[in-house]
Amino acid sequence: MVVGLACLLVIVFYAHKSKAYMRINVGLGIFVVSLLVVPVMDAVYIKGQVGLYDKFYVTVGLLALAGIGDALVQGGLIGVAGELPERYMQAIVAGSGGSDWASANSRVNPGLTPFLVEKHSFSPELAVKTASSLTYVKDPRKCDTIISFLKESGFSKSHIEAVVKRKPNLLYSSLEKTIKPKFKIFQDLGFSTHDVADIVASDPWILTRSVDDRIAPSISDLKTVLGSNDDVVKLLKTSAWFLKSDLQKTMMPNIEFLRNCGICSSQIVSYVFSFPRFFLLKPESIKQFVERADALGFDRKSNMFLAAIRMLSSMSEENWELKLKLFRKLGFSEDDIMSTFRRTPQVFAVSERKIKQVTDFLLNRTNVGISFIISHPMVLICSLERRLKPRLLVIETLESKNSLRRKVSMTTIYKMPDKKFREKYVVPYLKELEEVSMSIVGT
Repeated sequence: MVVGLACLLVIVFYAHKSKAYMRINVGLGIFVVSLLVVPVMDAVYIKGQVGLYDKFYVTVGLLALAGIGDALVQGGLIGVAGELPERYMQAIVAGSGGSDWASANSRVNPGLTPFLVEKHSFSPELAVKTASSLTYVKDPRKCDTIISFLKESGFSKSHIEAVVKRKPNLLYSSLEKTIKPKFKIFQDLGFSTHDVADIVASDPWILTRSVDDRIAPSISDLKTVLGSNDDVVKLLKTSAWFLKSDLQKTMMPNIEFLRNCGICSSQIVSYVFSFPRFFLLKPESIKQFVERADALGFDRKSNMFLAAIRMLSSMSEENWELKLKLFRKLGFSEDDIMSTFRRTPQVFAVSERKIKQVTDFLLNRTNVGISFIISHPMVLICSLERRLKPRLLVIETLESKNSLRRKVSMTTIYKMPDKKFREKYVVPYLKELEEVSMSIVGT
């Protein structure tokens, strides 16, 4: 909309420098190109791969391009009509309004909406949204077959609503050819009906994937890595998109390479749950991140090696340089920076804003200097509002009342587990902490 408006303004001021028929034809050409590029790119380049964000940026650019084409066509038509008798301009305005009305009305299937509300207890909002996506459905009973099957397969109302919200056209799929084969493979592999419902509800697009070429091989690969059905189900409930990827081209070679780098299987499995998309990067990219970690002097035998690789994968080289510049500005030497990276690589994933906030708080509120932060970089990961501020307030209050036998170090304040901190410094001193806000003490 904004792009179209901007282009219309340009046309208003510069229309005299070009002919209307040229603007109309150029606009139509741009519009057609913007519609064709995405499916062509998906078929030729993306090919169902996960973790490629170039397509997103290209799609955003094509939307802007479509707006430019729209502005050129509309501006050209209105410009031409303005030179003709009034009835021609009236025809364009009426036609435009009529097309908008017809488009709006064609988006809702009037027979499907009440059917979904009355028979399957859909909310009116969800029913209208679903019907607007299924305007081509003539017989609501087609959708009834799919919904009834889902109910019989153990799907709750919330499961069905989640599926329909994410992929409404699944209700018009072939039950025998598209839906049932996927349910059968899940059942054959020992998944419970509730597990299947949770997995499908989290990502219903998996029901459109091939059983033999994608779902079965992916589940087999995941079981090889994770070791049990329970762990596979646990992962798929939050990351069902694994079943849409060819794991033999991404995850499996990546894990094999990481094992050859000396990383143990238990740590890899832990990271599969914590950072699943990391393992779906191209193998060439993983190798580049390992090379960067090696170049930075990271020891492959370190328990932090995988954390370093994962962290490097989340940052562009430009952002890495900006983070180095920030640490130098805070007073870190080059050796301090590299030491921090090797001991606590995840600190480099903390936002610049948070690093500055924590640093300013510690330097201004406590008696620690920058040397403490350099020696204890983990403190930069701690939540300022939920850990550092409330804990320091508790300790300062107790020290002001001479309730503590010895001074509590800053290391103890930020490192001690929550439960132990409450048991040692909060529960025994509830009376002394009366003036401290209970909401802060509770944290």
